[in-house]
Amino acid sequence: MKKDIWIAALARGHNSSVCLLKNGEIVFSIEEERLSRNKYDGGPYAAMLKILDYTDKIDYLVIAHTQSLQETAGKVDFSGDDIYTGLARKLGLINRKENPYKHPQVIDLSHVHHKLHAACAFYRSGFDQAVALIVDGAGTFIPLNINGDQIVGWETESIYDCKYPSSFKTVYKHIGLRGPNAGALVKSFDSEIYDEPGQTHEALITDRAGITKVYEAVTRYCGWSSIEAGKTMGLFPYGKENPNIPRLFDDAGIAPLANRNLTVPTYPNGAVINAELFSYLSNDATQLSWGDNKDVTYMDNRRDLAYACQTQTQEQVLRLIRKAVEMTGQKKVVISGGYGLNCVANYWYLGQLKDEGIEIYVEPISNDAGTAIGAALMFYKGIEPQSTVDYSKDGLYLGFKYNYTESDIAAFEQSHGAEITDATDKDIVDLLTNKNIVAFFQGRSENGPRALGNRSILFDPRFTDGKDYVNSVKNREYFRPFAGSIMQEHVHEWFDLRGMTDTPHMMYAVNCQPGIEEKIPSIIHIDGTCRIQTVTAEQNQHYYNLIKEFYDTTGCPIIFNTSFNLGGDPLVETLFDAIETLQKSKIEYLYLPEYKKLLKIAN
Repeated sequence: MKKDIWIAALARGHNSSVCLLKNGEIVFSIEEERLSRNKYDGGPYAAMLKILDYTDKIDYLVIAHTQSLQETAGKVDFSGDDIYTGLARKLGLINRKENPYKHPQVIDLSHVHHKLHAACAFYRSGFDQAVALIVDGAGTFIPLNINGDQIVGWETESIYDCKYPSSFKTVYKHIGLRGPNAGALVKSFDSEIYDEPGQTHEALITDRAGITKVYEAVTRYCGWSSIEAGKTMGLFPYGKENPNIPRLFDDAGIAPLANRNLTVPTYPNGAVINAELFSYLSNDATQLSWGDNKDVTYMDNRRDLAYACQTQTQEQVLRLIRKAVEMTGQKKVVISGGYGLNCVANYWYLGQLKDEGIEIYVEPISNDAGTAIGAALMFYKGIEPQSTVDYSKDGLYLGFKYNYTESDIAAFEQSHGAEITDATDKDIVDLLTNKNIVAFFQGRSENGPRALGNRSILFDPRFTDGKDYVNSVKNREYFRPFAGSIMQEHVHEWFDLRGMTDTPHMMYAVNCQPGIEEKIPSIIHIDGTCRIQTVTAEQNQHYYNLIKEFYDTTGCPIIFNTSFNLGGDPLVETLFDAIETLQKSKIEYLYLPEYKKLLKIAN
């Protein structure tokens, strides 16, 4: 009998995560923030502890990041091993007696960050071969020797030619540099390729901000942290074309070149808008607070800059999609890296590419959490090249299995003041149609940032003031849009998918069909779009049944869906997290469809 192969891969940085494989199958994949309750948390220690729920030994620990373990991970006192190897050793997951300085079970893939994004997208796309485009903030730290000067660069955009079982050939890479002398240094470049010695590829080495760095700079200018780019995406349609805002990119060149006077990269973390050089952008913003300030005119520069950022960055990514196809001849393109979560851009590409025969797959775990999956799958395919595991069928419900008992649920009635009653889907629809918010908790949590009916907050999309109401309950800004989950068989009647048959992972903000906006005003954004999740009974039986009950009652096959969290919090993971969230908010109802139980919290 063949021995089981256990592989645990972890992503160390922001959006840190752990992915556990058994014989190539994903056992679980989860972000640390779901367990630690700290948004974007790094260092997946709590997630590593969860490995013990499934196995007491692993064969390999595969590490993903942007810098090597030895350089940045820190050391365990006395033993001297890095903190991740040390934790795995102390837990007994790997051999306790091996040399901690060079442990044969620990594989450090931190030097190929973008390649791990590509692997996650490629293996999960279902394509036999493809070209991967990675558009990211700052990936691997790449040491360069340029004209005798030692300098560090960061990968910002990369293109890979992908083939089974584990071939990811670099064909293009944009490397960004930081520092006052960077512009002079890039005039002459002679360096060995960092991750593929002996091979060559097209390299663009500049002191410019990458595409995602431009988005991060605008996000910071608007008043948020660099990593909150989703807020900028929500704000953009409130802006307009504005001649007072300079171009964000130079028009000339073979690849995206950001306007160096406007955007200053602070690699590896973030970038800033050099507003002092542009009078329109240097307006005083000391009292900046989005809240409900829809009509504050001094914020127009923020709205219009967000508009410029969205429209111009997606144009630059489109250039790279076409470049990727031209360089490799591949018509199937997989997209990942942080910019891959831009559902506005993802839908826009479909319209631009409709007559070019190019098929795209956008990875729903495009953030750095996906590099744990990419590291696990790429390493496994390297040691088991004949494996036929199909990762395109895995979906996103990759969290832990919770087996709450009736007594567990009853205990919440005493300890948390929850009133628990039996309930049916029809009871929940009655609550929704009477303008109640209902939280929905079931099964394994979703991997990635989208709530897809297992950790969701639901509402009736037909109410005209629904967006403002739910945004206020969740403590979010007025311009933040909401998503919808629709029975797949009705999606084309309500939305234009631009040739797609479905969109189960909520990765596209799509146009609604004529006459639809007034039917579901709570989830149609100001630009007439909605981020849509198509649902079938096979994908999510309980969620589909509820939407169908809503349809049978109202004639509307779509339900208002937003992530089960409050502003600034991670999605809930456990039933305890769910009830605690209700206690901190004005949400009264929590439905557990697997148990047909409704919990009401007195707020």
